[in-house]
Amino acid sequence: MSLEAYELNDEEKLLLQKILAGEIAFRKIEEVSDPETAVKLRRLAIQEFAKLEFEHIQNFSLDVEAATKKNIENMIGAVQIPLGVAGLLKVNGEYADSEYYIPLATTEGALVASVNRGCSVITRSGGANVRIFEDEMTRAPVFKLESLDRTKKFYDWVKNPETFEQMKEVAEKTTRFGKLLGVQPFVAGTYVYLRFSYDTKDAMGMNMVTIATDAVLHLIADEFGAQPITLSGNMCTDKKPASISTILGRGKTVVAEVTIPAEIVKETLKCTPETMVEVNYSKNLLGSARAGALGFNAHAANIIAAVYLACGQDAAHVVEGSTAITSMELTKYEEVHCSVTLPALPVGTVGGGTTLGTQRDCLNLLGVAGAGDVPGTNARKFAEIVASAVLAGEISLIGAQAAGHLARAHAQLGRGKF
Repeated sequence: MSLEAYELNDEEKLLLQKILAGEIAFRKIEEVSDPETAVKLRRLAIQEFAKLEFEHIQNFSLDVEAATKKNIENMIGAVQIPLGVAGLLKVNGEYADSEYYIPLATTEGALVASVNRGCSVITRSGGANVRIFEDEMTRAPVFKLESLDRTKKFYDWVKNPETFEQMKEVAEKTTRFGKLLGVQPFVAGTYVYLRFSYDTKDAMGMNMVTIATDAVLHLIADEFGAQPITLSGNMCTDKKPASISTILGRGKTVVAEVTIPAEIVKETLKCTPETMVEVNYSKNLLGSARAGALGFNAHAANIIAAVYLACGQDAAHVVEGSTAITSMELTKYEEVHCSVTLPALPVGTVGGGTTLGTQRDCLNLLGVAGAGDVPGTNARKFAEIVASAVLAGEISLIGAQAAGHLARAHAQLGRGKF
């Protein structure tokens, strides 16, 4: 395709020729043009390289200048994901106490319909009761000491309350809202991992805790003489499934529950409380244990991913959210008590992708966009809503499997014939 086929002025044509010739690197285009032109030229260069013409990725409403400053490098366009809503979902939380439509961005047919059914069941049963038990974001640098004796001295120094107060003062100078909650040392030979835990208020907080922890490393070097190998030693544990996060928590540790009367189970889910309990035990608990899974749930990641994409969360944190534990038990009144425990749910309502226009629309739908009037309350409200939506998804899928409807639902809602 010739360059003349594009609607470019002479200056843009010259820049595109230089890009194609390798004289201007992709990452340098913004230095010689405005952000929107840079995106267009980069896209046209890719088209020339691949000998094709994009039909869709150039059509979007995102603020290019804002996105290229904070969210993306080498931008050439945007990918669209269908957005649906489930609900209304009644949530009885400490921070979220209302009925909500849940925005879900997904390409998986049947997911929104399934969550929608779970929302109906929960709302008809009086709503999801939900509480947050832990709220902390972590970063864990690793140090290597010269000897075991030196390792023990470092460990004891870190455990000293006076040392923690020094660390806290240094860390909190780097942030307006973040608070250092604790520093827990772990030893492997002469390696010492320090797991720093922070209250990051309405931010998910990874950037905040990274900067704060880096400042503390200078204090450690000056006061004890220990030098870190790396700022992140994987005991954080960020964007990876890990037992430490399921035990100690990371982000928000949230539990949501609902008790569903037998008549609602039979009318809406087309099964019985007994069969739901049996499916949950054999699948989510026993089956997951036999498989060596860290998550004991039906499809918690499905709902978390869809909400995260809609609301500008870091999608990689879905892996931590997927460690949820789903429980279902019969009550003495032959109801089914359902709960979902999310040990590690990193969420935020400021920073990152939450500033993008479409994602902010979804946060506004939930009433959680931006910082809360009391710092931290919007992110906690959001976490309670997400946990309740996960509960809805778990109830609906277990109900479908108990009724034998799973394959039929997927065939009817978007799957077609294979």
